[in-house]
Order: sequence, then C-alpha cells, then structure tokens
Amino acid sequence: MGASGYRDYFKVLGLERGADADAVKRAFRKLAREYHPDVNPNNKEAEAKFKEISEAYEVLSDPDKRRRYEQFGQYWNQAGGASGGADVDFGRYGNFDDFINDLLGRFGGGGGPASGGFGGAPGGFGFASGFPGGFPGGAAGAAAGRAPLNLDAEASISLSFADAFRGCERTLAVNEERVQVRIPPGVKTGSRLRLKGKGNLQPGTGRRGDLYLNLKLLDHPVWSLDGDLLRAELPLSLDELALGGEVRVATPDGEATVQVPAGMEPGRSLRLKGKGWPIKDGRGDLLLSLSLRLPPSFSEAERQLLEQLRAERRVDPRVDWIEQARL
Repeated sequence: MGASGYRDYFKVLGLERGADADAVKRAFRKLAREYHPDVNPNNKEAEAKFKEISEAYEVLSDPDKRRRYEQFGQYWNQAGGASGGADVDFGRYGNFDDFINDLLGRFGGGGGPASGGFGGAPGGFGFASGFPGGFPGGAAGAAAGRAPLNLDAEASISLSFADAFRGCERTLAVNEERVQVRIPPGVKTGSRLRLKGKGNLQPGTGRRGDLYLNLKLLDHPVWSLDGDLLRAELPLSLDELALGGEVRVATPDGEATVQVPAGMEPGRSLRLKGKGWPIKDGRGDLLLSLSLRLPPSFSEAERQLLEQLRAERRVDPRVDWIEQARL
C-alpha cells in the first residue's frame, strides 16, 4: 500500500484491468485457497494476504463499488456518499481527472497537479504515517483548515484463547505514539474496542478521530466458542463410555473430575454450568462432547476380554439401521 492508502485491487488478485466478474471470482478462489488461515496456521504474512485479497474481492465483485473504484481510484469509497462531512457531489464529475482537479482547487491546491497539492506543501494534504492506511478519508479528509471526512482509524488484533479468556494489555504504535490498550476478559472474534482520541490526526488543527480495534481469536487445539458456550471434545475409552464413572477432564480453570453416566453414546454432551467463557454476568457453560478414543493397539489381556465381549454380546447394533436403510 502506498502512502495514500491506495490498493490496486486488480494487481492484488493478479488480474488485468477490465477482467470480468468470472475472472475476479476465479482469481479470488485460487488465492483464498492458497492463503487461507486454516491452510497457513500461525502465518501472519498469509493472514495479512488473505485479508488483502478478501478486501479486493469485496470491491471488484460488487458492480457499484467496482464502478466507483474504476472511476475515482483511491477516493472510490468517498464517491459512495456514505462518509459525509464534505459538500462534494461526486455525481457531477465525468471522470477522475475532473474530480481531483476540482478537489485541489477547493482546498487551496490551485486546481491542478502543478500546484503541488499533495505531499504536505502549503494548502496541500498530509497523511498519517504511523498508522496503516493513513487517513481513512483520503486526501480530502486531511485537507488543512477543513473538517475531515473521517479521522477514525481501524486496526486488527489477533489474540490467543488464553489472552481473550483472562484479558490482557497490548501496546500499539499509532501515529508515532505508543498506546496502551486494556483488553477485558471474555472478548470474542468480532468484538470491537473504541479508543477515543487515538485515531488519525488532522495536521494544523489538532482534530483527532477515534481508534477502533477489531479483535480476532486464534484457533485453539481443544477449545472453541459457540456463542456464549465454550465447547471441547472429551475423549473416552470404550469401558468409560459403557460403564460410566468418574473421569478427569480439563477446564479453562484447570483439571476437574466429572461423573459420566453409564451407556453414553459418542456425540452426547456433558454440560458444566458456569465453567465456560466469561460473560457479562459471570461465566457461561462448558459443553464437553463425548467421543470414543481407541488406543493404537490392545494388550493381549484386553484383546481376550474384547473377544469374550463379542461372544457374549446379545444385541446386533445394526438391526434397526439396516431396516431403516431399505429403499
């Protein structure tokens, strides 16, 4: 990304300008498979690339967004009229040159490229250098002496399950300033934190937007979140499933002992109330899904007992299944 925050979405997807919708879709699918986080665990570069190609696809796959992107370039998002704060009617511009020339003239740039409107010259536009993307509002948003379209900024933070469960502190570098952030316990993927007055700074005015942090939880080998429910698979042996009894389990707080009823089938769950994820009023529930875990091999004694069990077994587990399967 350049200093202006502009991305060439066609290059991001490896396409030539003018590529049709099908080509955009094919390119995205190919790159998504290559850089998806599930295929590249703990690979920050792949994760960043996946976000970049997803952003490019979101714009180029939408006819209206693509039209504005091709017409206005880095200012395409302002051309949608959603940002507000500036009395610019984008609909009256025939092309990008008309728009930028008028924009430079409106904000003291002299009406053309020769005026040196970009790059911090008098009457020109400055960009935030310490935060990715600079001013989200683009050049118009940073114009000296005029209210910005949007000085707010966004950043993404990836958290381990442990940090999200217990809460943590992070230090961010924003516009050459170190910002200490306290992340409360119990955040989830999609949680958003707002830091007032820590966004992009408008040069010469002292105006500053807010910083929004978008949080994402990294995958964990045992735990997963389902709304407010914390889930995990509980491996059990054949005898534990059949006979039940006390078994040792893991919880986020450490080990615990639970009672497994006899005759439980794999796929059934045990609910431990108040042992799950932190929520507003305390803790959610922990749901342990039972699964059968057979050893890599059986001892001779175990094998003899299994042979005896097979000889004594009186129920065919597939009788009803075979009958119901008939077409």
